[in-house]
Amino acid sequence: MITRPDPSIITEIEEQRPRFPVGLLSRQEKDRLIERGLIGLYRWYLARSQASRNWNPDYSFDWPVLRTDHSPLLNHVIEGFYAIEQFVPDYTARAIDLVRKSYGRSHFHIRWGAEEERHADLWLNTLLFLRLRSPEWIREYAQALHDHKRWLLPWDDIPHLNCYVVIQERATQLNYLNLSLIATGKSDNPELANDIDPVLAKAANTIAIDEAAHYHFFLEVTRLYLYYYPAETLRALLDVINHFTMPALDLISVMPDLADFEEVTYRAGVYTPRQHVKDVLDVVFKHLGNILDRKSLAQGMKRSRQVPDPDGNMRDTALFEIFDYNAVELAVKKIFGRIQKHEQETGLAEVDPTHFVPSGLANET
Repeated sequence: MITRPDPSIITEIEEQRPRFPVGLLSRQEKDRLIERGLIGLYRWYLARSQASRNWNPDYSFDWPVLRTDHSPLLNHVIEGFYAIEQFVPDYTARAIDLVRKSYGRSHFHIRWGAEEERHADLWLNTLLFLRLRSPEWIREYAQALHDHKRWLLPWDDIPHLNCYVVIQERATQLNYLNLSLIATGKSDNPELANDIDPVLAKAANTIAIDEAAHYHFFLEVTRLYLYYYPAETLRALLDVINHFTMPALDLISVMPDLADFEEVTYRAGVYTPRQHVKDVLDVVFKHLGNILDRKSLAQGMKRSRQVPDPDGNMRDTALFEIFDYNAVELAVKKIFGRIQKHEQETGLAEVDPTHFVPSGLANET
């Protein structure tokens, strides 16, 4: 005898049914497409970097006219930036080791490390020409930082690393933009009212431009993963946001005069909790498919659970209520369009062209 199921059971099953089709791409194919995108994106980035941001930390700035009478608060900020950049070898080596199997990603990290090394040289020159500390003191300070501890990756998997660096790069860019405001006399902090310095302003702006380029590269990487692996990427994003700290803050406890770098940047208006939410997280959310805010991301992931689709494949429910997947697809198409333009200009399109392949998940959400 066939009995009709209870209507409440039917309703529950329908509510749990994924609101998007089963993806047609295997994991192997997704990984291949991401890697092709990473290689093309890296080569485009390299050409653009060499053409537009090829500055030198020694010759691009008029160091002898850097002011030597800045406020103690600003001097602490500068010493903190110098300290953070001392860990560039750690930042680079550990990331390269994690992504070494990816040609595009590993080669970009080598390039990224070289650009960050310039930042370290820039802050070294800044400290030297401030003349607040002797060259011997600066060398001893650097050695103390190197002897203290090594920086370790906050996560050791690709989805978390993607989300961490995109937030970190946006935050770093904001730090330097705010430092530039101080050096151009636009700070509303009375302690910093007399810290106008054109050389320091140019230095801060130059690094901020680099950090903007880094942010947009890592943003495109994260978009690729969000497009082909939405559930994994969103889970990693929420996890990173909930546990995020800027790199190496725990390693610069040897800062001079017992200054706490987080407290110093807060007092100077260089980086505050409000800025972290409004100017970092909200910007990242907008760029990753118009996610409303942290609360909506958390609630959406909590509602989402894996259930079988009609073919027996496990899929996440409620996932596409969190963000605009079609907007992410449009952004990814633009990535591949940029790559294809570069390949056409260089002749690579004739020998090894890169093509966009849709995931099959858009327009059905």
